[in-house]
Amino acid sequence: MARMPGAEWRPIAVNHTKGGQEAVRGVVVHIMAGTFEGTDSWFRNPAAKASSHFGTSKSGKLRQWVDTADRAWAQAGGNRTWLSVENEGKGGDVLTDEQLDRIAEVLAWAHKTRGVPLQVTHDPNGKGLGYHAMGGSAWGGHTSCPGPRIVAQLAEIVARAKKLTGTTAPKPYTPPAFPKGLAPNKAKPSAVTLQRALKKAGYMPSSVKESPNYGPQTQAAVAKFHNAHTQYRAKGVTRDPAIGPKGWAALFRLAYGK
Repeated sequence: MARMPGAEWRPIAVNHTKGGQEAVRGVVVHIMAGTFEGTDSWFRNPAAKASSHFGTSKSGKLRQWVDTADRAWAQAGGNRTWLSVENEGKGGDVLTDEQLDRIAEVLAWAHKTRGVPLQVTHDPNGKGLGYHAMGGSAWGGHTSCPGPRIVAQLAEIVARAKKLTGTTAPKPYTPPAFPKGLAPNKAKPSAVTLQRALKKAGYMPSSVKESPNYGPQTQAAVAKFHNAHTQYRAKGVTRDPAIGPKGWAALFRLAYGK
């Protein structure tokens, strides 16, 4: 059995699969779109066909419903290899400071017991701290869960987990000036620096070969970053190949810490 110390153990008799949890890639953050106790009741209803390993309340309660040796029914195709944390609230919310602390505790425990790396990932095939929407249709198509404001808080959760585990955080990094108006498919020395930051932040697969050429793979990774952080892209643009000074600085904060 795998029960997290410090979490209230409130097991459910339905809506999960005994055993079947494979090597854990990481922890997935969800939003309940409801209340903490209401979600607890819903998970106990056979009609729900849904559950989560853990849950947090806005006031900071941490509850465990499913043993982490078992498979919770939280993110469809991601159930086999990811642990799940549902959080009280609704779409458009931000997590409370108490909720950030509780998720950080779950992540730190998963790091200690399952080797989950203390990093943000935006890739369902990656590892670390992820979120429901990143799995797309394979994870049920919940593209608004938990919402961009909470996705923007994931880096803070990782930072708190690092403090809990005593992990040495990278030294603060001041990003270099990014060439204004960087054009796609043009050789630029800064393209390699950009690619490394995109990989570190989880927006570009680590297998992509670094190149000074700002080609289609780099453009796609930048667009993925923009779509996760809409405040840094041009208004109305969904696949913006350029990145401005604010976006450049934000990307480096995500990649290397504050």
